[in-house]
Amino acid sequence: MRMRNIFLAAMLGMAAAVQADNPAFWLGADISGTTSDEAQGIFTRNAQGEITECTRLMKDLGLNAVRLRVWVNPKDGFSSKEDVLLMAKRAMANDMALMIDFHYSDWWADPGKQNIPEAWKDMNSDQMKQALADHTRETLKLLKDNDIDVKWVQVGNETTHGFLWPMARAEENMENYARFTQAGYDAVKEVYPDATVIVHLDNGYDRSIYDFIFEGLKKYGTKWDMIGMSLYPYWTVQNDPNYTEPLLIRDCAENMKYLNEKYGTPVMLVETGYKVDKPRAGRAYLELLIDYLANRTDGVCEGVFYWAPETCHGGYDMGAFADDKPTEMMDAFTDASKRLNPAK
Repeated sequence: MRMRNIFLAAMLGMAAAVQADNPAFWLGADISGTTSDEAQGIFTRNAQGEITECTRLMKDLGLNAVRLRVWVNPKDGFSSKEDVLLMAKRAMANDMALMIDFHYSDWWADPGKQNIPEAWKDMNSDQMKQALADHTRETLKLLKDNDIDVKWVQVGNETTHGFLWPMARAEENMENYARFTQAGYDAVKEVYPDATVIVHLDNGYDRSIYDFIFEGLKKYGTKWDMIGMSLYPYWTVQNDPNYTEPLLIRDCAENMKYLNEKYGTPVMLVETGYKVDKPRAGRAYLELLIDYLANRTDGVCEGVFYWAPETCHGGYDMGAFADDKPTEMMDAFTDASKRLNPAK
């Protein structure tokens, strides 16, 4: 806790940072687990082994954006709106753009699980829609009241099958999913009128799931400003050995252009990852991915985010750090930042 407070004091002691100008390409990371790690005595270190606050280290590695998840009532307090505020202050102090990712759950939400928060379980659809809007509004208002600038907001995390199951499972009740997404969109615009609202699905190469969700949202008049994607080649190749990483990247890029032409909104790769025990291969993957999406999508793709690069404890094996230090995988971001976003 003492080290955590030292980090925060150092960040807030810096001169007030002005939010980054729009670069040519956004390079970001979801580092939502930082405060939980710090509470356990786990701290990120630079290549020389010196303890360096995680947000600061990401900036040093060439990243210009941070993504933070929000859970409704997390049991340990991490990824609550108050915890997000703490991390958001660090991002602002380092002049990094901020993406807020609402999970609308008390814990992980992804294509395999979208559990209703415990406090919402007995609600009917109108009450749940209101609860979602209130939670979105209250979280963002807390940030705005603390002078945090939010650039993007995800209304749901990997909602390939909707969220808040079973009430807003897309295959069973697309109308509820659409209504709830619109409620989140409206709540975001109430607090941050200029924020970009993202609808985020997984498997960015799979056109069919994007057609299903976005045709459903369109049918009910739901708004969004950007389409977010995940791409994890390890899992895809495990399930379909006919795929290769270059093929996945190509199909993801083609899907981005297709969706932009169809719906008129830009796209962002808001999650990717690679097996950390293969750092050289991971670097090659990231170099190809960033170069392809930055230069071969006709400007449709606006950035690439890595999910939890700092994570190297607890069994997760798709971070980009080892022994709390960045592996050569992170060099792909450092090199890309010099090419794509050279210092002015």
